[in-house]
Amino acid sequence: MKINLKKWWHGAVCYQIYPKSFNDTNDDGIGDLPGIIDKLDYLKELGVDIVWLSPIYASPLADQGYDISDYRSIDPRFGTMKDMETLLSEAHKRDMHILMDLVVNHCSDEHEWFKKACEDPEGRYGKYFYIEDLKDGKVPTNWRSYFGGSVWEPLPGHPNKVYLHVFHKKQPDLNWENPILREEIYDMVNWWLDKGLDGFRLDAIINIKKALPFRDYETDRNDNMAEIGKMLHEADGIGDFLSELRDRCFKPHNAFTVGEVFNEDPDEIPDFIGENGYFSSMYDFAETIFGQSQLGWYSNSDITPEDYKRLVFETQEKVSDIGFISNIIENHDEPRGVNRYIPGDNPSDTAKKMLATAYFFLRGLPWIYQGQEIGMENIHVTSIDEVDDISARDNYKVALEADLTPDEAIKLIEKYSRDNARTPFQWDGSKNAGFTKGTPWLRVNPNFERVNLAAEREDPLSVFNYYKQLTALRKDPKYIELFTYGEFKPTLKKEYNIMGYKRELPETGQAVLVVANFSDFEREIMLPEGFKNVILCNTKRDPAFKKDHDRDVMILEPFGAVVLEKQ
Repeated sequence: MKINLKKWWHGAVCYQIYPKSFNDTNDDGIGDLPGIIDKLDYLKELGVDIVWLSPIYASPLADQGYDISDYRSIDPRFGTMKDMETLLSEAHKRDMHILMDLVVNHCSDEHEWFKKACEDPEGRYGKYFYIEDLKDGKVPTNWRSYFGGSVWEPLPGHPNKVYLHVFHKKQPDLNWENPILREEIYDMVNWWLDKGLDGFRLDAIINIKKALPFRDYETDRNDNMAEIGKMLHEADGIGDFLSELRDRCFKPHNAFTVGEVFNEDPDEIPDFIGENGYFSSMYDFAETIFGQSQLGWYSNSDITPEDYKRLVFETQEKVSDIGFISNIIENHDEPRGVNRYIPGDNPSDTAKKMLATAYFFLRGLPWIYQGQEIGMENIHVTSIDEVDDISARDNYKVALEADLTPDEAIKLIEKYSRDNARTPFQWDGSKNAGFTKGTPWLRVNPNFERVNLAAEREDPLSVFNYYKQLTALRKDPKYIELFTYGEFKPTLKKEYNIMGYKRELPETGQAVLVVANFSDFEREIMLPEGFKNVILCNTKRDPAFKKDHDRDVMILEPFGAVVLEKQ
């Protein structure tokens, strides 16, 4: 990787916390900031450097905090501003860095800006939003929101006016075309960075640029609406907003930023994460969006190991030495990766460790989502009444309208619901998995008696202890330069359900080979010359080797994974 200037976050291991489900200290059933502070030593033990918190701002929680009513206040459910300041201080003492979620495509309809816009749509605050007149009783466009239904909602107190919301109706979109609004946002961002925050994850950031003037698009469902993504494909000029945000806020503070970016063109990657990119990094979502259908979850396609391998390789090749991609297998908006990417219905610990190995040594930054490091899994669903996720509820209705039975629709929810990632962290085998002594806001996965941190700490072969090995290897002084800046070279491409790649430093000749077996049976792998020294393996025994016509052959166990050093 050709890096002219090394930065503080290069080589970091990153972790996402969903605060509501992480650790509850006051037993109200909701995780809180004191709970995160209490677990900083745990995160340090795991090998984490950067921690991103999903929203903890004041919010009515229509969309779990992504509807912010006050950007400069901590929601009392999570604690106080003093708690946040303590978290920053305690994290910095441990040489750890804290990110917050920057949610500026929209705010809450309970934000003071929107309340004032409702009072005077033609005034200053009315121009902070997209407020339009009905024309002959019709809304301006036929766009469908991400959560279903029209993006247009009647403006309270004004029956002939509507406002735009590309997400939930309680999340009115902010009008970034308005320079006065942008100044408000930059002032808020700098306020947090001045307080000691280390950076941001930027939520839904591509949506801040709308294709203007508004127009209809070709319909794609029986509701006579069009997917919002069709508009985004025509929304040119987002770079003007993002470069201004970078220069006014991020650069002066040497902040780390990671963007939630979908559907970028390959030639735009330098603009996003190059040497002078809008962000420090952005997530690779190629695998997470694979198989999605604009018709709804009922029409989605499953991802296979071969699909996964191809998509990972394509991203690595596309990004090349431009900058740092952020690699994930799950987050708060996705089902658990072990249920999605591992073949079969009941992923074993060996398979979970295999998947971890496959993604952890890719070029870029590895991200761990809370619970991933102990192998947390999707939760069984029997009724839609058990489901909190508003997206899942909408897709349940869409599936029924497509003539699926209630049982078939529930299976889809079980497979794709965001609740899967939001169930409380499983700390131990006690009541509520040690998350709370109260009633948890979302039910705990019943498998907590089997999958929990306390039990895994005691088991040297556990998923948790393996993740500690992964972070330790990435940071080992002998290998940190290789894993941070080394080239990525795919290999073993023709081996079915085998993912293999090299990381190399051409200037020194140092190289490792990562091989992961996505098959539930033993595989014999013909190795590139010179790779035979095992430095990490996910099975009880290291793989066996044999010769075949003077070539080294490795015998890899079912769902086995190995990191080999070139001798």
